Amino acid sequence: MHHEHNNHHECKCSNKPAQVESPAPLFDLEACEGSGEHFTRVKLSALKGKWVILFFYPLDFTFICPTEITGFNSRFDEFTKLNAVIVGASTDSVHSHKAWINGTLGKLKYPIMADMTREVSRAYGVLLENAGTALRGAFIIDPDGILKYSVISDDNVGRNVDEILRVLEALQTGERCPVNWKPGEATLGKA
Repeated sequence: MHHEHNNHHECKCSNKPAQVESPAPLFDLEACEGSGEHFTRVKLSALKGKWVILFFYPLDFTFICPTEITGFNSRFDEFTKLNAVIVGASTDSVHSHKAWINGTLGKLKYPIMADMTREVSRAYGVLLENAGTALRGAFIIDPDGILKYSVISDDNVGRNVDEILRVLEALQTGERCPVNWKPGEATLGKA
């Protein structure tokens, strides 16, 4: 029996959403970055060895989304110093991303993926099936591909980039971090 293999498709999807402490669902999607002048592909398996900050947003050309995208962009260097890469995603096309970058956002230091099949949004548990768009989901994936942090919120409330940085730094200690822990403060030791 002949089995077809598509090298440009990578998604480990199941009926249950992504779960913290389990392998993060894989993805391999076309993306737009920089000033929108070129498209690229972003593949989770190629990011092994890095921390991955993955965030989903509902739609291009909306109100809260640009504040988040530029917010992550302005803190890009802080994430880079922590061996982390940022990847955004929505169910819009790369052509929509390109037009939005050129028209409003300006140059981006990280890629925005086009999840037009909704498969990755569904795998991460953020897809609103009737609308075909994603909720605001933020995920931290460790260098071994394990999902370590997951927050999904109503579309009307933007995220806090400071909090995602704080959680990333807490995870990187490898220790128990108490409520409101901040870098430089005492931890509660190894688990």
